[in-house]
Amino acid sequence: MNVDALKQQLKGKLIVSCQTFEGEPIHGEGIVVKMAQCAKWADAVGIRANEPQNVSDIKAAVDLPVIGIWKVVKPGCDVYITPTMEAVDALVKAGSDIVALDATDRISHDGRKAFELIRDIKNKYPDLPVMADISTFEEGTNAIEWGADFVGTTLSGYTAHSKKTDGPNFELIEQLCERFKDKVIAEGKVNCPEEAVRCIKLGALCVVVGGAITRPHLTAQRFVSFLKEVDNDA
Repeated sequence: MNVDALKQQLKGKLIVSCQTFEGEPIHGEGIVVKMAQCAKWADAVGIRANEPQNVSDIKAAVDLPVIGIWKVVKPGCDVYITPTMEAVDALVKAGSDIVALDATDRISHDGRKAFELIRDIKNKYPDLPVMADISTFEEGTNAIEWGADFVGTTLSGYTAHSKKTDGPNFELIEQLCERFKDKVIAEGKVNCPEEAVRCIKLGALCVVVGGAITRPHLTAQRFVSFLKEVDNDA
């Protein structure tokens, strides 16, 4: 699917990030596929998934575009979202409709700045839509200049040099939308429908929501935390 067709499909809608992590009670074989099927049932228009096998499994189960990432951890390196061309190759082979990567200015696995991989991807896969996960306006601008088709606010608050927020970085989303219009994907700390709506009203093409939907143990934890603050003797 080309970029323009993807934009039409994604515009104003929800993408669900379907991921689990070792040590969590929900982690297990087949869970991310079930998550994707739930997202499809709810009329979400896309999936974000980690690791080639999960991308392949989800593509076989639901007819939705998939943003593929591969979290590859290297000791001593802060960059882990699709940091190498080998990871990109595997995600393409798995059927990713979009490949997302860390496009910050941090040093990646090969000693270069993370965003430099964008141009390598575009040289090898010129028709592959690329989503740049960034943390600041400057990184978003740079990623577009290097060839990214979309910028996501995924890493805002997760880098040492970016603004820390409890929820979505609405200021960053607005700044990016004023400059890049239909290339901005709001992602990161979107915890309720009202925040998702605000992202769209600020101009985001679409919204990615993960943990608030797919990590029920954390949702339960939030309820418990709020209830602990209630004065039961009142």
